[in-house]
Amino acid sequence: MAVTAAQVKELRDRTNAGMMDCKKALAETNGDMEAAVDWLRTKGLAAAAKKSGRTAAEGLVGVAVDGTKGAVIEVNSETDFVAKNETFQAFVKDVAELALNADGDIEAVKGMSYPGGGTVEEKLTSNIATIGENQSLRRTATVSVPQGAVVSYVHNAAAPGLGKIGVLVALESAADEATLTALGKQIAMHIAAANPLALTDADLDPEMIAREREIAKVKAMESGKPENIAEKMVEGSIKKFAKENALLSQVFVMDNKTPIADVVAAAGKEAGNEIKLTAFERFQLGEGIEKEESDFAAEVAAAAGA
Repeated sequence: MAVTAAQVKELRDRTNAGMMDCKKALAETNGDMEAAVDWLRTKGLAAAAKKSGRTAAEGLVGVAVDGTKGAVIEVNSETDFVAKNETFQAFVKDVAELALNADGDIEAVKGMSYPGGGTVEEKLTSNIATIGENQSLRRTATVSVPQGAVVSYVHNAAAPGLGKIGVLVALESAADEATLTALGKQIAMHIAAANPLALTDADLDPEMIAREREIAKVKAMESGKPENIAEKMVEGSIKKFAKENALLSQVFVMDNKTPIADVVAAAGKEAGNEIKLTAFERFQLGEGIEKEESDFAAEVAAAAGA
């Protein structure tokens, strides 16, 4: 099948591979985007895609914490200009607080009563008419602990509790609030930077692990090593992937040497109370949503001869 400029652009954005390599990968896989990503990776031409694509939507991520419970929500808009609008910011702040009682159900948030009258969805419709730009409630999540603290962090903050990346960290412990808040803030900043995919290796998506295993098998076979050595290479690759993508085994970005599990254990020992990191959430604005960039696509078309 013919490879389009838009396909080349999308694959290049997702993998950072060269333009011609992307075009070849798509040709080899009959335009299948996911297969093309894997093809590039087996050739060592692309890094693993950690989530579901590149970040492209505008709007804000909002976080709210009430004692031992926290909520994070993403509200999208068409342009970054709207994210700076005070009415839009107030709306995101309000719905983040309402989301504390939604248990991660975005439809439940839409049906909640909005301060001042009407439902959240009705207020959103009103904002769209007033601001003159489409907006949407995309997703929400909550974390909680029976005892301890939930700590939030916002990266690239546009206002308190609002920004481009929102993180929640759940710490279960009888330790004092100041200790948990300080630890939680450091871990949340790590999560914002390191983008873990799960809390532990056992929590990683089995389908993702299976896909990584297939990619590792192809690389091992192409290495020309004996079968027993190739099998060890595959297992080594999977263990490395799990270690690098599970939060508790990731190396703390602030010292580049200590696993997060050991950071938490050390903090608990110093506080005289065990601390358990039980959950986290990380929302990055527009994650997995694509926005058309026609000028760049035309540039790709000219260069790739598509």
